[in-house]
Order: sequence, then structure tokens, then C-alpha cells
Amino acid sequence: MIQGQPRLSESVIGARGRDSHNPGRFHTQQTTGFSMDVKDKVIVVTGAGRGLGRGIAKMLASKGAKVACVDLNEADLAETVQVCKDAGGDGQAFIANVAKEDDVEKLFADVVSELGGLHGVVNNAGITRDGLLVKAKDGQITKMPLQQWQAVIDVNLTGVFLCAREAAAKMIELGVDEGVIVNISSLARQGSFGQSNYSAAKSGVAALAEVWAKELARYNIRTGAVAPGTINTDMIAAMKPEARDRLVSAVPLKRIGEPEHIAMSVLFIFENSYFTGRCIDTDGGLR
Repeated sequence: MIQGQPRLSESVIGARGRDSHNPGRFHTQQTTGFSMDVKDKVIVVTGAGRGLGRGIAKMLASKGAKVACVDLNEADLAETVQVCKDAGGDGQAFIANVAKEDDVEKLFADVVSELGGLHGVVNNAGITRDGLLVKAKDGQITKMPLQQWQAVIDVNLTGVFLCAREAAAKMIELGVDEGVIVNISSLARQGSFGQSNYSAAKSGVAALAEVWAKELARYNIRTGAVAPGTINTDMIAAMKPEARDRLVSAVPLKRIGEPEHIAMSVLFIFENSYFTGRCIDTDGGLR
């Protein structure tokens, strides 16, 4: 035993079990090979209606995954499902609010029932409600309302918790050979002006990926996070050219990323069977 390393707890010993040929040795279910093939795997992508979620769904579908596309906007979901099919894969729409426990429980039950299994989830759904913690002007002090804080935490942090919890429970119940949970974090996890709520949530989901890597490894469920920088989504496209130019100038690579860049990082986490518990910054070098 490495000096300072804690002994295996009885709960871990019980979960892993003893090797029948060598009672003093413990074992876990092992993954064979170096990579996980996503072909025919059932993968849930939340916030799939547009932007990053659509790009991730398209990438997974193009590799043969059965993608459960989740969002609240039915019209956007219909477009994403078509994008998945055009990419040569399979996509199916599911309406759910990730911040509502009942919705999430029903979502994963429906996915398993309709698509025949579950092998992973990409927790991408998120919102912004930017504002300063406090602001003083002309002798008046205004404060960020609790509702503004809570709205972002409910979707961006609690929603990730709920989806990961249900996904893990289902994958364990189904006895999958290998499962994957990916949380979409953000460069803002390091602290972004005017985004107390968003930064806290995105820091939280990166930390949860590390926690869950330790908790779920015994079930052969891997985890990871991806932290995008400035990506070409609808919000960026709607900016005035001068504002967009300022963003580009701050990126060492001098260009804005595309949703496909984030999708490639997500795919890497799925395919690399020795990756777990870490966050991939995909930001063009922006810090």
C-alpha cells in the first residue's frame, strides 16, 4: 500500500467482491480494449435543440449512436433529429425540463423503454441570467435577486445532478459493460465577471465529474467534463461585428470555436476508455 493511502472501505470491498480463485484479491468488472465504440450505443444529450447540444448530437449520431435529444422546444428538437438523420445516424426527440425531478425520472425511463438501453448522457442543458452580485449607483445599491441566482443553479447544476443520478442508476440496473457521463462546464468556472450564478454552476459540474469518477468507477461508469471557451453559437452570431472582433482578439488562436470542436472533446471522453474524472478545456488557449 502506498504510504498515506487509505485502506479500501468495506463498502468498496462489498461492491467489488472477492476473487473466487484468490480470496485475498479484489476485482472489478473490466473494460476490454482501449476504446469504447459509440455505434449503436444509446446516449442522452440534454439541451439538444440548438447550439452546442445540436453539434454534440450530430457528432454522436454520425458515429452510429442512438441519440436521445432532449429539450423543451419541440420545433428545435425536430430540426436536431433531422440533423442527426442527415449525418447518417439516429435521433429521437424527448421533451423534458431537467430542473424537474419528475421530468428527469420519466425521461430516462422513456429512453430505456423506447430505445432499448442506456450507455451515456451528455449534460449540456443550461441557461444564463447574468448580473452583478451588488451594484451601487447614485447612492442606490441593487442586489442580485435570489430568483435570478436560483434559476441558473436549478438548470445548470441541479439539472446535471438529476440527469447524472438517473443515468447512473439506469446503467447500473441494466448492467452495462461501460457507461459514460459528460458534463458541459465552461471557461467561466474559473470566475466570470457578472456571472456569479453561472460560474458557480459550471465550477460545480466540473467538480461533480471528479467526484462521480471516484464513486462510479466500481460500476465501470466513467465521467468527464468539457469546458468550452468562446464558441460560435446563436448568441455570438447575433453580436455586433465590433463586439465579436473584441472576443476574437482575446483568443490566442485568433478565432472563435465551433460546436463541432466541443463535440470532438465529448467524443474523446466517450471513446477513450482510460479517461475519467477530468475536465478538457476547449477554448483556443483563452484563460
